[in-house]
Amino acid sequence: MPLYEYYCEHNQQILEVRHGMSETVNTWEKLCSVADIDLGTTPRDSEVKRLISGGMSVPRKSVGEVKATTIPSNHSGGCSCC
Repeated sequence: MPLYEYYCEHNQQILEVRHGMSETVNTWEKLCSVADIDLGTTPRDSEVKRLISGGMSVPRKSVGEVKATTIPSNHSGGCSCC
């Protein structure tokens, strides 16, 4: 399965998840469901955007592993430096 990164502007987090190419992820609720994590305090209908990636998948310890990152306030996102 492809590896995707999504950014939530509401909580300024990036989540890295694997899902099928035909699956649509556009809300925090859907992203958390795919990542199998709790919604936390972020509203379920908060919009998430898929980030542009290099298309390279790095092997993980397990498919369910999720990486959450907070983007610095002076950063626009969309790259792999975070």
